[in-house]
Amino acid sequence: MTITQQMVFDTLNMFAFLAVELTLLFLLISYLVGVLQVYIPPSKIQSILSSKKGKGYVIAGFLGAITPFCSCSTIPFLKGLLRAKAGFGTMMVFLFASPLLNPIIIGLFAVTFGLKVTLFYFAIAMGVSIIAGVALEKLGFEKYIRAEAYITPESSGCSSGCSGAKPVNKWRKIWNSTWSDFKKVLPYLAGGIALGSMIYGFMPTEFVASIANENNPFAVPVAAVIGIPLYIRAEAVIPLSAALAAKGMGLGAVMALIIGSAGASLTEVVLLKSIFKNKMIIAFLTVILSMAVAAGYLYSYLF
Repeated sequence: MTITQQMVFDTLNMFAFLAVELTLLFLLISYLVGVLQVYIPPSKIQSILSSKKGKGYVIAGFLGAITPFCSCSTIPFLKGLLRAKAGFGTMMVFLFASPLLNPIIIGLFAVTFGLKVTLFYFAIAMGVSIIAGVALEKLGFEKYIRAEAYITPESSGCSSGCSGAKPVNKWRKIWNSTWSDFKKVLPYLAGGIALGSMIYGFMPTEFVASIANENNPFAVPVAAVIGIPLYIRAEAVIPLSAALAAKGMGLGAVMALIIGSAGASLTEVVLLKSIFKNKMIIAFLTVILSMAVAAGYLYSYLF
């Protein structure tokens, strides 16, 4: 098998894997969020994640830390928070923190890089997520949420209350809502997976290591930018980063790559277009890139 054939094979294999995995994750998480909304009233969620209470931001950050979501599977949970009318700032804290601080990444971080580096990573990701959530709310970025993101799917059509319609039990109703959401994001999901898979298949690790080595003064921002389109699952991002470090990639650049790839994958950015307007997406990317670059340079300085 030639190198080109291997790249094509890797691309198709990754596309198939991500398509199945993210579809199942989206449907499962959306359904579970729907079940939670049946048993936990929106007023309760609002009170817990109220942006008017300082502790709401911290709770949102730790909620993100204990949920094993990747950057893409965070989206259906975010949709649920939007419809529950949770505070905008706390929702953004959850959006930033969830993929960066999920238990899989933290566990692998501790095993691969040690406790001290793991605590540094946790502090940076949690701190910047909270600061960004507060700042975006204070700056009025809530106006850049698309109006349709607040609409519950079943509210736009005939439900069990319509004349002549058969009663629909609550489980079926939740599934109908989940499926409606999935159909809306499917074009974004497919496009994002296709682009991410091609980048994954055609961007060898040797290339990444060569342009982000310790001799390059711009290695950290380069690694942060590379990380976003290079969609890497939580289970793979830490081992891959360790391999890149072994090939000569600076550890500060490794930190930037991890934050960029875990915090804002290309697939997630495409999916966010179904929720946010372009200015909000630019703000989201700016936060992740700033976090990645700052963490990379600070890590190089401290360690």
